[in-house]
Amino acid sequence: MIKHNEIEIPEEKGKAFDNCQLDRKKYADVLTNIVSTYADGFVLAINNKWGTGKTTFIRMWEKDLRDNGFKTVLFNAWENDFENNALTALMGELKTLTKVETEQKFKDVLKKGAVLSKNILPTLVGALSEKYIGKDIKELAENISKGVADIFESDVNEYANKKKSIKEFRESLSKFIADTWDDKPVVFIIDELDRCRPDYAVSILEQIKHFFSIPNIVFVLSIDKEQLGHAVRGVYGSEFIDADEYLRRFIDIEYSIPEPDIDKYIDYLYNYYGFDEFFLEPYRNSNNELNYDSTRFVNITKIIFKNNKVSLRQQEKIFAHSRLVLKSFTLNSYVFPNLYIFLNFIKINDNDFYIRIKLKDLTVLELQKELKNKIKVKNGDDYREIMHLEAYLIHYYNNFIYTNGIKKNLYEYDNESGSNKLLIKSEFDISPLQRDFLQIIEYISRGHRASNLNIGYLINKIDLLDNINL
Repeated sequence: MIKHNEIEIPEEKGKAFDNCQLDRKKYADVLTNIVSTYADGFVLAINNKWGTGKTTFIRMWEKDLRDNGFKTVLFNAWENDFENNALTALMGELKTLTKVETEQKFKDVLKKGAVLSKNILPTLVGALSEKYIGKDIKELAENISKGVADIFESDVNEYANKKKSIKEFRESLSKFIADTWDDKPVVFIIDELDRCRPDYAVSILEQIKHFFSIPNIVFVLSIDKEQLGHAVRGVYGSEFIDADEYLRRFIDIEYSIPEPDIDKYIDYLYNYYGFDEFFLEPYRNSNNELNYDSTRFVNITKIIFKNNKVSLRQQEKIFAHSRLVLKSFTLNSYVFPNLYIFLNFIKINDNDFYIRIKLKDLTVLELQKELKNKIKVKNGDDYREIMHLEAYLIHYYNNFIYTNGIKKNLYEYDNESGSNKLLIKSEFDISPLQRDFLQIIEYISRGHRASNLNIGYLINKIDLLDNINL
């Protein structure tokens, strides 16, 4: 499996969230209760960052709403921003709710909306050009003055007509929605609004506010509010516009889906991509140096992702990339799983750091400081796993930067104590005299059969996929 497939939503009634790996059905129930309680018509925003699984959640919730008797419309604004007229797009989506008995009422809505979607000024300018073409300059100037007055009068009349038409459109739309009503409001979901053209996104918001503020229809905007705010500022050409205040005019209720249980999702991705096919292959599993690879890989991944708040989309990408690279390893290869997943993580999530390692642009001490910035110890259970990562990272990086000469020792024998002592200090070891860290360094240096390899061995394999976009 190279990429994570779109999650399938079962067609059977009541099973919309059966394939959800994030336990989000309970959040859908909360939103359904809100929609049911406030059915008079409002705008609900589901506000989460990109890559947090909003679209998948929206698709599941929309199916769950339909299973519970709601009439729904699911509109992907990003896929449909080729249509310049937002009102046309919104009405085109509402058309899916028409039945034989409501078809005429929908046609009435379209007639009322036709006036609102016209832009009369270009038409008048075109008419003026035709009317006065061929006139001499003086006469043309006089007639243009008359024409401008005509345009202004037409604009005033058009304004009055549009104001009346908005009222008639709402009344007509209310009748159509009322006929669709089955004791439950129509739920009109707009996804990916923050990814479409800024002018189109703002137009959608304006149309909802001015034309669709009627009873029994609830609009749900699936957005990253920060990104949508950038679109608003872009349309109005100013970084000083208060985008939050602007969006508050359109959004009545805001809800953010709580962050998922990262441990469960990592376990799911690990199984989905079939890492055990490699890590628990019988030959590897019988080798004492390799049979903890699976556990070490999962444990350090959980620590890294939690510390860096990696989005669901980025987690999928890192897992997909890591599994694909793993295919270049033979079954008896050393992978150093904690170091391996860390390198894949920074290549995708912090490529500048990865490049600096690749170019040997860091001292060992600088590397340790960078690692500490990436991973903050939050509980005592984590520190030993992180210490292992630190030890593997500095040992194999130390081998890497001194490939053409005598490498710098990380510890030495101390005659006074009669034992080894560290020449480098761990950023994470809390044991007395950092004995735990020393034991790991000693094991890698003397007890590990792959101690002479260097980090370039892993980097070369990871970089094999440089021309593949996942």
